[in-house]
Order: sequence, then structure tokens, then C-alpha cells
Amino acid sequence: MPIEHVALWTANLEELKEFYVRYFGVTAGEKYDPDDRPFESYFLSFSDGARLELMRRPDIADPGLGAGVQTMGWTHIAISVGSRERVDALTTELDEAGYTIASPARTTGDGYYESVVLDPDGNRVEITI
Repeated sequence: MPIEHVALWTANLEELKEFYVRYFGVTAGEKYDPDDRPFESYFLSFSDGARLELMRRPDIADPGLGAGVQTMGWTHIAISVGSRERVDALTTELDEAGYTIASPARTTGDGYYESVVLDPDGNRVEITI
């Protein structure tokens, strides 16, 4: 069974949406902003049908651990960009744009070619073939 979508809480809804749209070519759906409660969200669609839901609600607490700190639970999202050259180019572009590169492009012990960047909220995004 395929995963339909994964979701992230954020305090920076628009900034996070623009990051994924600009650098990973996702298509953002219309903002969901119900009148009856303080909640907003976007569904971001990848070309293969996978979706990422970005959500904001004022009562969701920031754990205050700092950007990129590893904790138990979900640790990263991996996005395939199609080639080693594209991994390298996108990693360079993100670095030049001021994003934190948590791990430069490399071949891992299990054979993946990947880099890891922190999105504007400090979530780990693995860029792979």
C-alpha cells in the first residue's frame, strides 16, 4: 500500500511552502483556512503523486531543541531528484541560498548517493537519486 501523505507542523507555513515549491518542484494546493478554528494547511504534491501536508496551528509548541537536532521518531523525508548531477547541483544551490547542508553529497554505506539539507524549520531533507 502506498503512503498517501505525510504531514509537518510549522510556525512558518508560507516560508516552508515556498521552499518546497522552489527547490523540489512541488505543486501547492489551495490554502485550507477554516473559519471555525485556528488552523491552516497546504497540501504539496510531488510529480509521482506523493503529498506533503504543511500545517500551522497556534497551540502547537516548538520543542525548542534547535534546527537539525535528531530525536526519536520520524527523522527525514527523502526526495529523489533523478541523478547524481542533480543532487550535486541542488545541494550547491541550497548552500549558496544560505540553507544548512547537514551532510554534503556522498555515497553512503548502503549505496545511496545523497546529501542532506535542513529546510527553513530545521527538518532534514535527504536529496537522493
